[in-house]
Amino acid sequence: MHENKGAETSKAENILTQINSKTKLGDLRKIAKDIKKDHELAMELWSTEEYLPRLLAILIMDNKLLSQEVINKLDKDMQTHTYDERNYLMDWLMANQLAKDKKTIALMESWDNSPSALQRRVFWYYQARLRWTGQTPPDNTADLLSRLEVHMTQEEPEVQWAMNFTAGWIGVYDEKNRTRCIKLGESTGLYKDEIVAKGCTPSYLPEFIAIEVNKRLNH
Repeated sequence: MHENKGAETSKAENILTQINSKTKLGDLRKIAKDIKKDHELAMELWSTEEYLPRLLAILIMDNKLLSQEVINKLDKDMQTHTYDERNYLMDWLMANQLAKDKKTIALMESWDNSPSALQRRVFWYYQARLRWTGQTPPDNTADLLSRLEVHMTQEEPEVQWAMNFTAGWIGVYDEKNRTRCIKLGESTGLYKDEIVAKGCTPSYLPEFIAIEVNKRLNH
């Protein structure tokens, strides 16, 4: 029994030796592809409390084991990271695990009033993602827009960003609600003065919507 435990430890240790500050997300995906799914190993990597091992851990988790309780624990652990890392870990969990199973999709759809800012962020980010990946969005656009108009200015910054992102993609793909989304951007003024890198789309809704609509017209 003792020997087996040693072998498992070395598996995690062996993986950790392949990860350093130069490791890119693509490298993590290659490592994950070789491992496939290994929830126990994922939890061991997660327990290192380090950012890159945690990103790798997310890739090899078993989403059938991601109950609300487990997600709350992961969420709590993410709070030890910087603002950007924390958001990225949660977004990565959404894209690589939560969005891939009906049960976890149902959980995400229930997080609009979650006490956790990260889970509220995921609720909105998932709604945006459905639209920008071209999946048929649920019949909830009018309801989402009403909520955005009432709550967006009071939300935490990480949630606000995802709400704004959802409004942007509704404005791009849903012509009848486009003016409403542009007006939302104008009235909140969110991200109006944000400086963006060359080639990046600004988050300010009137600009975001105009640029993204234009891209689609020119294709």
